[in-house]
Amino acid sequence: MMETTIKDFESALAELESIVKNLENGSLTLEKSLALFERGVELSRYCHTRLEDAERRIEVLSERGEVGPAPASLDVRDVPDGPPDEGPQ
Repeated sequence: MMETTIKDFESALAELESIVKNLENGSLTLEKSLALFERGVELSRYCHTRLEDAERRIEVLSERGEVGPAPASLDVRDVPDGPPDEGPQ
């Protein structure tokens, strides 16, 4: 019997990975495959929601002026004619 509750992000992701492996195996009945697919969609939505929540929390912390790494899009080393990489100061 499949567990219907979701404990946390990590367990949801692990269960989702297991479902994908079972579905890729191709040895399940149609009904079992559909049930696993439905559970996978539920787990995927849960994980997506948790990731969005985490992203919002990071944005709030960043807006408060907390120190954090610059986004990759602001890395001038990747820009042609940008300043040379001088290493740590």
